[in-house]
Amino acid sequence: MAQKARIRLSGTSPETLDKVCNQIRSIADKIGVSISGPIPLPTKKLVVPVLKSPDGEGTSTWDHWEMRVHKRLIDLDSDERALRQLMRVQVPKDISIEIVLTS
Repeated sequence: MAQKARIRLSGTSPETLDKVCNQIRSIADKIGVSISGPIPLPTKKLVVPVLKSPDGEGTSTWDHWEMRVHKRLIDLDSDERALRQLMRVQVPKDISIEIVLTS
């Protein structure tokens, strides 16, 4: 049974996340490894309500600040050449990447 590599990507910018996914897909196509994904996982919204007035006096008006965390999942056959090329991909600092080998 062949080993598979499961790659989980997460970040706040979907554009840079898709760029990294396209780089991984091009590596897999170039080497000839089967790939499934990128599968978009549910986006996590972190909402922080903040009172607008600094001292609490006056009308209670609120700002709602929001940060969205986008996630992608990619499965590919774990070929040694593909994994070596995968380690050379330039990942921006705001994107988290996790690679797990499964059998």
